[in-house]
Amino acid sequence: MPSNSLSTADDTETTPNGVGAEKVTNHVAFAILLSAAIFVLIQTFSLIAPIVLSLLLTLIISLALNPVVARFRAWTGGRSIATVMIVVGLLVVLVIAVMAFIGPMRSSVSDLVDVLPGYWERLQKPLIKLEQQAVLSEEKLQAEVTTEIEESEPTPNQADNPPSENGVTEGSTPAAGSLRQNLGQMFREIVGSIAKAAFNGTQFLVVLVTVFFGVIFTLMDPRPIFAAIFLLVPEVYHSKALIIMKRIGHFAPSWAGSMLMGMVTIGVLVFLFMWPIFGIKDALVLGLIAGVFESVPFLGPVLSTVPALLLAFGQGGMSPFWVLLAFIVIQALENNVILPLIMARGMKLHAVAILFSILVCVISFGPLGVIIAAPMVAMVSIIHEEIFRKRYLPSTTDDDLDRLARITLGEHNRTFAHPF
Repeated sequence: MPSNSLSTADDTETTPNGVGAEKVTNHVAFAILLSAAIFVLIQTFSLIAPIVLSLLLTLIISLALNPVVARFRAWTGGRSIATVMIVVGLLVVLVIAVMAFIGPMRSSVSDLVDVLPGYWERLQKPLIKLEQQAVLSEEKLQAEVTTEIEESEPTPNQADNPPSENGVTEGSTPAAGSLRQNLGQMFREIVGSIAKAAFNGTQFLVVLVTVFFGVIFTLMDPRPIFAAIFLLVPEVYHSKALIIMKRIGHFAPSWAGSMLMGMVTIGVLVFLFMWPIFGIKDALVLGLIAGVFESVPFLGPVLSTVPALLLAFGQGGMSPFWVLLAFIVIQALENNVILPLIMARGMKLHAVAILFSILVCVISFGPLGVIIAAPMVAMVSIIHEEIFRKRYLPSTTDDDLDRLARITLGEHNRTFAHPF
């Protein structure tokens, strides 16, 4: 009996240590595997970035269009028919917009080409003057170098290696060879840039085509796709994942509707402002361009100003001034009326967060990453609220956070009716 009691005591003492050692081993193994997975992801992210971007765009657009498909489904009785109707409607609108865009755009480009020679003639005089000054400076520099060479005594190496007929010492690198090397390097850089642009363009088209068909197939039968997301989440966290997915699904249609309404509003405003300056055709083109670029946060208004200013310079007179003034007014209306009334209701995202999200998405996914900048901010915010804030800040309210921010900024002794 004593031996049995001793063995039982030994078991009670060694078992917890064995379990603890096993847990430590499991944690170490998990940490090593996680580190290896992160390292592999970082090394291969440039290769899988288009795939990740296509998947994110497909899911976001599918969630944005899902309420429309669900409403059409109630009329047609099936998701496939509803999806086909929506896709056909979008394609018809796109074809009409392109057809309406091509004619005025061709006329605007031809007008711009007609006025470019006049601007080139105006620029010729200063360019010729700069060229003459450059030639005089080069001749002066060559004369100084020649004088210094004539005044200097030849070294023993130069006596052994007399100058050739071109005036270049044997054994030295000829200027012509250096020039050919520079031209060859420049040519290789140009070819590399063209190849890179062609690769990026091909990648852009592949992503668009993949997203287009991915959205169609997802809308026809979305359940397996979103069920697969829950396969990646442990079962104990399914309820939390369901809340997050429902919030993202509620945000996506609001974001898409707000963006579409903002694009239409800006396009109409640009058309109305440009009509008296350029006429209906050019105004229609500029309105369509501004509406499309409005989907790009912050950079869109700047990009839409460029073609309008080019047309204004081509027209001459006071047109550039009026165009610039019109876009300033449109920008003021957008920041003070359109964004607060339309965009903020559906998005409610801080401008700084969207700005840094644009930077991260463009670096990670390329130019197309701009499209998902705002949804990424929203998804990160939703995940933070549902996981981090509810666990570590369960009793902290928005008023508490605002009070702490005011104290940080030294505003706790004053009251402000408006944050700005």
